[in-house]
Amino acid sequence: MSLPSYDQFIGPLLQYFGEQQAPVRTRVVYEELANRLSLSEADRATLLPSGMQPVFQNRIGWAHDALKRAGLSSAPARGSWLITDAGRKLLDAHGGKLPENEVERIGSQSRDVSIQSLASSNGAQRTARTAAANEAKAETRSPREQIEDALIQIRASVARDLLEHIAQQTPAEFESLVLDVLYALGYGTSRKALVRTGRSGDGGIDGIVALDRLGLQKVYVQAKKWQGQVGAPQIQAFMGALQLQGADKGVLITSGTISGPAREAARQARGSVVLIDGAQLAELMIEHGVGVAAEALRIPKIDTDYFEGE
Repeated sequence: MSLPSYDQFIGPLLQYFGEQQAPVRTRVVYEELANRLSLSEADRATLLPSGMQPVFQNRIGWAHDALKRAGLSSAPARGSWLITDAGRKLLDAHGGKLPENEVERIGSQSRDVSIQSLASSNGAQRTARTAAANEAKAETRSPREQIEDALIQIRASVARDLLEHIAQQTPAEFESLVLDVLYALGYGTSRKALVRTGRSGDGGIDGIVALDRLGLQKVYVQAKKWQGQVGAPQIQAFMGALQLQGADKGVLITSGTISGPAREAARQARGSVVLIDGAQLAELMIEHGVGVAAEALRIPKIDTDYFEGE
């Protein structure tokens, strides 16, 4: 059985509430519904992309939100949920179990309210609202999941754009970018401690990073602006350049990919040789804000401490 959508938690959640005579703690609700729907350990362990919460708990939370919007449940105290009189009346009218048409009605009401609020705020036309509503009704994920999945897609798109921009750089510009990324990662006592040395006959060393103020500890850098794949011969040549410098620490960063044999050659190095391919480079740039600007996404939620008071 696949993990239920948040709509599919609506019926079981209200039915469980109907069996209770007092508010129920959310952690108890999560456990009870997981048992009732026979969720596997894998289902219970599946986290949101952010890793902040189990998916099934997030979906139960949004199912409760839909019930609250419909006036069928409430949260009388922090971390506690309770059915309303209207909720009991609805259950009684259907023999204690919600039929599918009622589940769809409750779920669609919640989605339509959200969509119309967004559409109204940006001045969208009625046709746009209708299209968005139809698309949302086919959605099985909770709104939080949709946001996090969208952020993953945005990061992937930005990563692709970064590699396209890098492809247009000169080798010297790419060498400077690599040093900027290493500095953003915390290497070097200052940006001036990362020196670009790349030039003809440099022996494969494009940059040197001083790890201490006296320059006694150094990391040697090679920046390969390649569209293709870096193979074992390139890694072996880099290792030879390190030996000529008497160095035991090296970082090779490429805008392309790195072959399996190349990574195996790096593992056999006497010192420490770290390899970073284009995909990893783009992720590091996004993570540390190198060539990337971030927009704050403000997701509102109730501050229960404020309302509880002292």
